[in-house]
Amino acid sequence: MIDKVEIMVCAGDGGKGIISFRHEKFVPLGGPDGGDGGKGGEVYIAADKSVTNLDYLRRKMRCKASSGKSGGKQKKHGAKGDDLVIKVPLGTMVLLKGNEQEVLLADLSQQGQKVLVAKGGKGGLGNVHFATSRNQAPRIATKGALGEEYRFILDLKLIADVGIIGYPNVGKSTLLAAVSEAKPKIADYPFTTREPALGVVEVGMKTFVLAEIPGLIDGAHLGRGLGHEFLRHAERTKVLLHLLDGRAPTIVDNMNSLNAELTLFKPEMAKKPQLVVVNKIDLPEVQARLPEIRQLFSSLGLKVFFISAITKQGISELMSEIIRMLEMVHDELSGSEVPMAVFRPKPKVRRVK
Repeated sequence: MIDKVEIMVCAGDGGKGIISFRHEKFVPLGGPDGGDGGKGGEVYIAADKSVTNLDYLRRKMRCKASSGKSGGKQKKHGAKGDDLVIKVPLGTMVLLKGNEQEVLLADLSQQGQKVLVAKGGKGGLGNVHFATSRNQAPRIATKGALGEEYRFILDLKLIADVGIIGYPNVGKSTLLAAVSEAKPKIADYPFTTREPALGVVEVGMKTFVLAEIPGLIDGAHLGRGLGHEFLRHAERTKVLLHLLDGRAPTIVDNMNSLNAELTLFKPEMAKKPQLVVVNKIDLPEVQARLPEIRQLFSSLGLKVFFISAITKQGISELMSEIIRMLEMVHDELSGSEVPMAVFRPKPKVRRVK
């Protein structure tokens, strides 16, 4: 999945104004009638739920709107250039790339959200505008203004209600497949999943989006393994489901190590509501350890869910608890969200036409 691309966007140039004079029978000294050029097309970036990744922009390094048409005779105005709308998935952040830093222009998280990223150039003036009492036949017209041109980074961060985190081979893909229609790759070796996977879970009359966040290992905050590539996808989740392998000899240490990775990546990540889930209780060796595991987590004051993603044992109770937690988080966040400001930085240097 392509989830980060860099593109150049160019608005359309304004059309040329023209030099023209009336040439009609029985109309002496007709005078100038050159029309103005049309305005250049503008470039927008819009969130569209039908787009799932940024793959189609991977090789489209330059996105340009069409230029305005030249003016015509009889003071006819040139046609405006067509606008260009670049469609991106929900959850895409639009960052203006400068010489020294990147500036967040907009965060497109809702269907239909659209931001103007480059304004089209104004059309040139025809010679009709330059007629004076001393110059009644001006042979002057202006070219259209250049459209704005910027370089942007589009950074997609998946929007999901719940993110499944855990070390490789703890059963994240199996759990996602067990509770949704998602078809992640499942195999008995590390890093089976190479990209985040989403699924919609139905619990009674309610639904939520569940995402598998792959690639977390020790040192992920430093970019090891799949590191930053996927840790950032967990940023937008409301609840984290921490999945643990019941066979792990140091199961508590595994949990603490992964939480430390979240904290080192971004401290606020560790503050998200989290469910601790022990998987693979269908295995005899895990069944034998259940009293020990319960005692370990009880001593830490943690509530733990025990499931088998293969047999679906305990999954119904887990999904109900997730719904309860999401409702609680929604109540806490209700009315506290502030709309994302959209900035309009001015170009420092105009390109040469």
